[in-house]
Amino acid sequence: MNREHTDVVVVGSGFGGSVAAYRLAEAGLSVVVLERGQDYPPGTFARTPAQMSRAFWDPAEGLYGLYDVWGFRGFDSVVSSGLGGGSLIYANVLLRKDEEWFVKEEALPEGGYETWPVSRQELDPHYDAVEGMLGGTPYPLDHPAFAGTAKAHAMQDAAAELGLDWQLPSLAVSFAPTPGAEPGLGLPITDPKYGNLHGVQRRSCRLCGECYLGCNDGAKNSLDHTYLSAARHHGADLRTLHEVREIRPRPEGGYEVDYVHHDPLTKARKPESRTISCDRLVLAAGAYGTTYLLLRNKARFPGLSDALGTRFSGNGDLLTFLLRAKDRDRLRPLDASLGPTITSAIRLPDEVDGVPGAGRGAYIEDGGYPNFVGWMVEEADIAHEISRIVRLMRERFAAFFSHAPDTNLSGEVSELIGDGALSVSSLPLLGMGRDVPDGVLRLRGGRLDADWTTKTSEEYFARMRSTMKRIAAVLGATYADNPIWFRKRIITVHPGGGAPMGRHPGEGVCDPFGEVHGFPGLYIADGAALPGAVGPNPSLTIAALSDRMCTRLLEDTGRVHGTRPVGGAVNGTTRGSEVHRGAEERTSLSFTEEMKGFFAEGEHAPGAGEQAGRDHGHRLGFRLTITVDDVDRFLEEPEHTARAEGWIDAAVCGGRCQIERGWFNLFCPGSAPDRKLMRYRLHFTDAKGRPRTLSGWKDIRHRAATRVWPDTTTLFFRIFEGHVMESDDDEAAIAGAGILRLGLDDFARQLTTFRTEGPNGLAALERFGHFFLSELWDVYRPKLFHGHAPDTTDAPQTAAGSAATATDPEAAADFKNGTAPQATGDAQAVADAQAVADAQAVGDFEVVANSETLAFPELVAASEVATDSQVAADSEAAAGNEPSPA
Repeated sequence: MNREHTDVVVVGSGFGGSVAAYRLAEAGLSVVVLERGQDYPPGTFARTPAQMSRAFWDPAEGLYGLYDVWGFRGFDSVVSSGLGGGSLIYANVLLRKDEEWFVKEEALPEGGYETWPVSRQELDPHYDAVEGMLGGTPYPLDHPAFAGTAKAHAMQDAAAELGLDWQLPSLAVSFAPTPGAEPGLGLPITDPKYGNLHGVQRRSCRLCGECYLGCNDGAKNSLDHTYLSAARHHGADLRTLHEVREIRPRPEGGYEVDYVHHDPLTKARKPESRTISCDRLVLAAGAYGTTYLLLRNKARFPGLSDALGTRFSGNGDLLTFLLRAKDRDRLRPLDASLGPTITSAIRLPDEVDGVPGAGRGAYIEDGGYPNFVGWMVEEADIAHEISRIVRLMRERFAAFFSHAPDTNLSGEVSELIGDGALSVSSLPLLGMGRDVPDGVLRLRGGRLDADWTTKTSEEYFARMRSTMKRIAAVLGATYADNPIWFRKRIITVHPGGGAPMGRHPGEGVCDPFGEVHGFPGLYIADGAALPGAVGPNPSLTIAALSDRMCTRLLEDTGRVHGTRPVGGAVNGTTRGSEVHRGAEERTSLSFTEEMKGFFAEGEHAPGAGEQAGRDHGHRLGFRLTITVDDVDRFLEEPEHTARAEGWIDAAVCGGRCQIERGWFNLFCPGSAPDRKLMRYRLHFTDAKGRPRTLSGWKDIRHRAATRVWPDTTTLFFRIFEGHVMESDDDEAAIAGAGILRLGLDDFARQLTTFRTEGPNGLAALERFGHFFLSELWDVYRPKLFHGHAPDTTDAPQTAAGSAATATDPEAAADFKNGTAPQATGDAQAVADAQAVADAQAVGDFEVVANSETLAFPELVAASEVATDSQVAADSEAAAGNEPSPA
């Protein structure tokens, strides 16, 4: 089996995956995109019947085409399979989700609620970024070459008559050779600086109406021409016909992905499975693909939210038709085949907009189709066609018996074809909006199944159809439902949900930034993460959410293996410009720490909280994996910030709660020059859905060396209400307090968990270990070195505590200066002290490690002071004399 490793694997190349591939590759991460479908340069999209028959996706049947058609009990659906995902067949519309439609705890008809844990204000900068990258521009209806687009004018007239809001939405289409240039039909398009991955000349829109079949001119600014070309320019590895089958966490961190490589030439039924591992895994295979992967591999992700499979919606999609439009007694041309598929939109207000009784909001857009579909429309007009055929046959029969038959048949053939009245005066209407997101996706017999119908959205669809009928009346047209509507079925091209975002695991599979609850480094960046219907066309919102996800990922994992944001912020601290280093030059280090103790709600002092918690049996513990993503940078920074991932376990919090975001600072500056702090800040959500922050600190200050063990293994903490950053601690409400401790057995296990990844792992371990011990030495070395008397504020040392100091660096320094360990008759202690002193003399320390594991024997020896020193520490804490976090 072939194995390889990369910083990030992106599964899928649609609106979420393409944005992620570009953003992360641009930041310097190594990115591999696994796309199951093929690439489609301009000119390769199917048009002939023979080509169309093969343009569907079903590898089991030897089909590797563009269209993936799904049929469920309540609806049908069409999605895309190709490099660029849905952008290859979508209608180019870039509409933002309305500000008031980001609802909070909106009740659903049959129980539950819909909540968007993100706002329009938070998404607007990302909307801007995506629109800019996709070259969004309104349809140039006022320009002579485009002014004759009848369907756009018809929609405008209908909206004005009905008092509805009409607009020309931003479209991801090139109507001009360059942005801002004069629009024109079929003009050569100038490639951006990042180039064009297909290497084929693109041309501006010819108004052929073929958008949803794939643009053979390259006029659509689809993802392959924009984000994916830019991602490849920045080093992303784009792999087509690579279908992901299995995903799982790695024991050492990160994820593994099993995939197959399809070969349409051989059409192998069981292609070889291959594996790639990564530090970060971004799922962007679409609402069906991502949800299916998580459902299929759920057993490998214990604790995955029960929200998996829920909140499914078709985004209110509804297809209807206007037929034979008239203006008084004359035919009214609508000419659906002239223009891009969609040019304009009518907005129906929502009750949340402040319109009582309006119900759920929606958009109605003019549809279109290619010229050749016009022939099919005319052929569907069977009654008129039969009458024309009968008339022609009658006339030819009469001419046969005529002495002077008309030998010129042009007029008759022309009449047989007809005047095209039906096709030129007909128009598809495309509706979409906020239907009820109460569908459920699940596996049935190993296949994806959907439980969703229009039943709970009946009022929404009734309003939509009623408005469409009114538009038909204004345009003098006959209204016709989609033929499958008689069974109350719909066809959706905008499936969403299945792995919805939520503020906590009880509400969603991933957090508001797309990271899966309880599985750091696993992200959902596609329509599966939507907690409800977007309303307008969802592609822009999906892309904006992915862009926002990447911004957070690069801020948080500006510490992650591979990248740091230039001038970015971590834990509230800012950095100036940094010299960019490639991922291959960095070495990361991680270890796991488990601490246990007691906690009490309502207490503000850790000591009092510990005592009350002990009295009532209220235990609290955590298990954290601390990751330093770049050892060199970690050692250089004064705050020495690493990320913390794992869980907190406490009955008062409802059991085990996953850390949603966590920071750890090692030996950051304290309130005095000879004081250092180990800080912990952990954001989590308890079982009642309440956001909480554990803010803890280990107090490392200048005093007797016997305190090195209790100081480094005692964590004082408070829990705040809400997700609180350090700068807001003073104003935050305190939910409780307590103390955690690291036992000797837990410490011994911790020493076996040190791992490195990257070049020169052992050297990185040694630098980290030297930093750790030297910081302790700076704090705990005897005050006589500074020219003043020993500290008398600490508890008197016992004989056992004094003997134990012989094996830590302070005692070693005393030995070298002629101050032997206090008499215990322990010759081994003297020998140990001499050994440590010799090591200090050459600037070294002992590391018991291989390339992956590190141990500090000095700290193990120093832990022997724990018994007596811990008693003193317990007494201080119980008396309320625990140190402050300042």
